[in-house]
Amino acid sequence: MDTKFDDIRPYNQDEIAPAMQRIANSEYLPAMAQFVFPGKDIEEVKKMLLSFKTTHDFQIGVMYYFNEQVINNTTTGLSFSGLENLDPQKNYLFVSNHRDIVMDSSFLQQILYKNGFRTTEITFGSNLMSSQLIVDIGNSNKMFKVMRGENPREFYKTSLHLSEYIRHTLTQKGESVWIAQRNGRTKDGNDATDQGIVKMFAMSGSKDLAANLDELNIVPIAISYEWEPCDIFKARELYFSHDGSKYIKEKNEDFISVLTGIMQPKGKVHMSLCEPLRKEEFSSDYSNEFYKDAATLIDKRIYKNYKLFKTNYIAHDLRSGKNKYTAFYTKEEKEIFLQRLNHAIKTINGDKNVVTSIFLDIYANPVCR
Repeated sequence: MDTKFDDIRPYNQDEIAPAMQRIANSEYLPAMAQFVFPGKDIEEVKKMLLSFKTTHDFQIGVMYYFNEQVINNTTTGLSFSGLENLDPQKNYLFVSNHRDIVMDSSFLQQILYKNGFRTTEITFGSNLMSSQLIVDIGNSNKMFKVMRGENPREFYKTSLHLSEYIRHTLTQKGESVWIAQRNGRTKDGNDATDQGIVKMFAMSGSKDLAANLDELNIVPIAISYEWEPCDIFKARELYFSHDGSKYIKEKNEDFISVLTGIMQPKGKVHMSLCEPLRKEEFSSDYSNEFYKDAATLIDKRIYKNYKLFKTNYIAHDLRSGKNKYTAFYTKEEKEIFLQRLNHAIKTINGDKNVVTSIFLDIYANPVCR
């Protein structure tokens, strides 16, 4: 058996049963089961977990219902567009703008599965794998590890390893992959693809750069939320780093962000599956400009297909002091947004004008693209 990617890959079939046993014995199972399977007897949930043999079993038996609970209880509807751009028989590298740690990729799985497509493998930052329970749930959910904060000397080695695994997954395992366009969530509303991510994609190929990217079938994804996940957390981080200071996360802040992103009301959510990138679109300039041009192609797809909501238009009008977009919202809807803004100002201990500006930017910036 090939063990080259054992340090980052999801669980294989032999590892699922022990993982299910650990999850079934976890002290946190009753609380998790109550959310995913409200009203179901805990022993019945344990029996179901212990029957799973594959990651597919776990995704369809648990994560499907988890996603349904999130959609039904924290959104006013999940919509999507662009599925006609995809072929169910092909594997794709989905490169998504990143607004929520968990739900960006989870919503994609739900859309794909309900429409006859295979689910994808999912990147997951090593910094988030903070306990055996999280590792077991993540690896059973077809998540694979992306190393964070490695020594600069190891950066090339780990990037190549990740690139090789992604290419192996797409071309050998026959699985699609979801990855964010950048390291970390977009916090200011400006989605931008990291050129380094594109360079990582290409580095494992054996052909020219354009062919190496073309082999991956890159599909940009634009996901937008009516109410930005963790908006106050994002505004707080931006506020305390806006003067150039390094923001130091508090203990368990990542875990709290995960839970907040899952449980916070989101309003409407829309996911646009953009047209796959085509080889003829890639620059022929094989230098750093190539990676910049490829990142720009992804960004253009995302910007073009990003769905704006009333909260975006309200924030833009408030920031500009004009009424350019009043046709897109009501006075009542504006008042609800102002209440959220005032809550952010009260929650973040700092200069009210700066906090206001940062919070409005989160929602208003997508309108300007």
